Amino acid sequence: MSLITSVKRDIRAAMERDPAATSGPLVFFTYPGFHARQYHRVAHDLYRRGLRGPARLVANISRFLTGIEIHPGAEIGEGLFIDHGMGVVIGETCEIGDNVTLHQGVTLGGTSTQRVKRHPTLEDNVLVGVGAQLIGDIVIGENSKVGAGSVVLNSVPPNATVVGVPGRVVAVRNPDTDTVEKLPDPVGERLENLEEKTAELEQRLNKIEGSQG
Repeated sequence: MSLITSVKRDIRAAMERDPAATSGPLVFFTYPGFHARQYHRVAHDLYRRGLRGPARLVANISRFLTGIEIHPGAEIGEGLFIDHGMGVVIGETCEIGDNVTLHQGVTLGGTSTQRVKRHPTLEDNVLVGVGAQLIGDIVIGENSKVGAGSVVLNSVPPNATVVGVPGRVVAVRNPDTDTVEKLPDPVGERLENLEEKTAELEQRLNKIEGSQG
């Protein structure tokens, strides 16, 4: 795919996934997520050529201008859309597939201090909600969704929905039948039971106080 075609796809991705994107020029001139992606193209090319200093300089300029930090070493596919991207961090060994959407404050971070694959891999069509943290050498399967504020430490299967801290799979969509299978949520069930028990105890306490009055 040529550079011009790839850039046009970035613009189209914003227009397809953001109702506020009403025209191509609007995206081109005013969308920081689009700008950060174009800066990364330059930084990544320098990085691959072994020009690590200039690559980091371009990445730092991009971070200053857009509020989005993408390491020059990150591998990014076609059609990335970073929506309201302030605070987004994408680590050095991240691999991002095609048509991925990242929202504000998303971190694709690492834990290891070794020069190994230590950041997440996001397969095609993944959506990551506001403030989600994906940490370590994990794989988020294609078509999966990560809920806002989730902290994901383990790999996620394709077509899944992940929520919570730590992140847990709560549903899996069958792409053949377009049906969603909701999975057991032990943590959520315990919280519901706790809320019911608390309400029951409050009612009993109110009755006791009422009889004493």
